[in-house]
Amino acid sequence: MIKDFPLNEIILRRYEKPYQLDDRELFKKICLSLGFLQVGDSRDIIVDILMILNKASKDKTELNSEEIKNKVIEARQKNKLELKGIADSNIRRQLKRLRDAMIIEKIDNYYRMNEFSKLSEIFENKIEKFLLPQILERIKEYLQELEKRQ
Repeated sequence: MIKDFPLNEIILRRYEKPYQLDDRELFKKICLSLGFLQVGDSRDIIVDILMILNKASKDKTELNSEEIKNKVIEARQKNKLELKGIADSNIRRQLKRLRDAMIIEKIDNYYRMNEFSKLSEIFENKIEKFLLPQILERIKEYLQELEKRQ
């Protein structure tokens, strides 16, 4: 019996070209484009988490979840945003989502961008070249099975 739980899942969206966006809006579009946010989500803490880890990666710095939470609070206050979603459990859940997507990695209790790579490199190597072909191949297998039955 086939389980209805996906082995992998990816949502990709195409938006207009990135003209005149501030850093946070750019990261928000990236999160929307990669399916980490739904259109109209008011709880967008993942945007701040990704921004913080991306900045830390430039300095080759690893952060624990408490440091990430503190930096998220600081960033949201600086941008005059509500402090929705800053519970420890939600921070950990968002970190797990980024880990599951192979964007970040956890070593001991510290998080960083995957191998301190740039987000564009991570997307190309982990999603575009690794995950997407596997998903497309499996879809083709299902389509071929359907054709056999017709």
